[in-house]
Amino acid sequence: MTPTIAVPSRGRLRDEVARLLGDAGYPVGMLHGAGSIARLDGLRVIEMRPRDAAAALAADQLDAAFMATDLVLEHELDERPALPLGFNRSDLVVASREDDGRTGLADLSGAVISTHLPNATRRHLAERGVEATVVEMGGSLEGVAAAGLADAIVDLRETGTSLAQNGLRVLEEIAACQALLVRAVEDAPPALLDLELRAQAVLEARAHRYVMLHVPRAHLDKLQDLFPGLAAPTVLPLAGRDDLVAVHLVLSARELWDKLGQLRALGATGIVALPPQALVP
Repeated sequence: MTPTIAVPSRGRLRDEVARLLGDAGYPVGMLHGAGSIARLDGLRVIEMRPRDAAAALAADQLDAAFMATDLVLEHELDERPALPLGFNRSDLVVASREDDGRTGLADLSGAVISTHLPNATRRHLAERGVEATVVEMGGSLEGVAAAGLADAIVDLRETGTSLAQNGLRVLEEIAACQALLVRAVEDAPPALLDLELRAQAVLEARAHRYVMLHVPRAHLDKLQDLFPGLAAPTVLPLAGRDDLVAVHLVLSARELWDKLGQLRALGATGIVALPPQALVP
């Protein structure tokens, strides 16, 4: 049976997932928005709200879905296999008004807390021994707390700007969140395992650079010392040059920029860094 996966139907998460799928070789032009269904390389893909996808996955109606950590917590999917994707990062936090005198979660005993995530909020409060009234609300929660319609909120924080603009401050961080590809079961069908492999290859490639350079032959050992974790680089002779060799290697993007000056000091010239399309360790 063809595995069915859900991708977000709108928003920034949809854009990032579509880009990931496109970079992994899937024909994403077949995706047309909310409710559309397409077949992509052995997968049946349906576009739907991540909240609905999380509920469907929890009910075993999907084989996999793209969503963020907060929905995994809300629908108790944290025991399901998941591939972290590294984008759409945020923090799930508890926040209240700066002028209310509260300093921690314990100060919310007896309070009213608004959230998009009632189940996850109730479980967290219970784990911390805090009794409070949890009210599920949609829309912007910061304004709800600022207007005094709730004593606190549990919501996602990306930059903290919206909290500050509404006179709120964080009492506690519940979880670090990011986009995930969550599977229903460990024993996944081949097409779904292929999706994970291709996605991982794209994510690894984004974090690395394929580097080509010329370096004095006498400094090859120093190049190895500069990148001690480097597996044997590809070393090629240069026509008419006995003193220089061409070296090809794969580095993390961070490592390249951190050590670019040291490479130059080593005598490296003709340095070219390209983003690979895929990288399978």
